[in-house]
Amino acid sequence: MKKVISIFALVTLPVFAMAGGGHATGHHEHASPGMSDMADDSHEADAGQPGDPGKVTQTIEVTMDDTMRFSPNQLDFNAGDTVRFVVRNNGKIRHEMVIGSVAELNEHAKMMRTMPAMKHAESNMVSLAPGEQGELVWQFDKPGMFDFACLVPGHLEAGMTGKIRIN
Repeated sequence: MKKVISIFALVTLPVFAMAGGGHATGHHEHASPGMSDMADDSHEADAGQPGDPGKVTQTIEVTMDDTMRFSPNQLDFNAGDTVRFVVRNNGKIRHEMVIGSVAELNEHAKMMRTMPAMKHAESNMVSLAPGEQGELVWQFDKPGMFDFACLVPGHLEAGMTGKIRIN
């Protein structure tokens, strides 16, 4: 079964989730990964922002699996690129792809360890059950090094990370 998550769903789901306390479990509210004490979505200012699906300049396929790796795990784009990530979970357990800074990803991973059943949907991430495929459209607006990781408890610690270089 193929699952496609539109940018509309990625943008509207956080609003729905926040109505229930920030996550489907209703146990925690935060604006973005690792930024629970800030009112704005500052990971967007650092790593870019949700992209317009009508302005995609590149489409990249990314797979995740139970070896706790992304393939590819190093990506290069140009400032201004709007990228459609077509993400597939080839594993037998849930995996995520979350874009952010190392500090944001580490902080969010720490939060996930305290609430492992937490379900969330934010504009900078896609979370997939085994065998599912989804999409994430992201615009990188400035040069720099950014990161992505799986924040399911234990996966980041097992090395499920990647790097994005924006020229």
